[in-house]
Amino acid sequence: MNAARSLHTASVLANGKVLIAGGVAYNANYNLMANSAELYDPVTRSWTTTGNIIMARYWHTASILSNGKILITGGVICCEGSNMPLNTAEIYDPSTGSWTMTSSMTIARYWHTASILANGKVLVVGGVSYSGNNSVLLNSAELYDPSTGSWTMTNNMTFQRSSHTAAILSNGKVLVAGGYATNDNNDNLSNTTELYDPLTGLWELTGNITILACCIVICQ
Repeated sequence: MNAARSLHTASVLANGKVLIAGGVAYNANYNLMANSAELYDPVTRSWTTTGNIIMARYWHTASILSNGKILITGGVICCEGSNMPLNTAEIYDPSTGSWTMTSSMTIARYWHTASILANGKVLVVGGVSYSGNNSVLLNSAELYDPSTGSWTMTNNMTFQRSSHTAAILSNGKVLVAGGYATNDNNDNLSNTTELYDPLTGLWELTGNITILACCIVICQ
């Protein structure tokens, strides 16, 4: 890559190229955030820079919309040595290589998930936010509608969680699994799982994971 980075996102575009966006560029203070983005071309095996994201961020999500554009949501901005969650969202247009701001989420968050539903909307779930100077784990969920560029809240999960996973099932429901169960003890992992039904906007508990887990990988 042109810029060394971590905690970024990678998205495969319709043209086969891979968009890398944001992240942390290491320096002596470990607080140099990257607002740069670049493209990998698997045909030529080369990297080229593309338009910068508007707000530097890391621990964000990137979702490929049905129109081929990329939506990035939330994440963290480093402010005077502290991690401050973002509620902002941006859209990348591969045809122009540029970013535009879209409506902000209702709740600032990072370590959340973002899932593309069958109706084209994006379901953002859980994560970490701040209340005053204290970080708080979230059970809230909200929906982004690409056709209107707007966010609406949907029903809360039963359990708050962060660093969990979200998988789209063949019936269109979303399975959310594991993650951190509290924000004050990283050893307090969750084995709970929940199903979101886009038709009703409701959550239901399903079978627990056998082994406590966070940051698990689901291959689809």
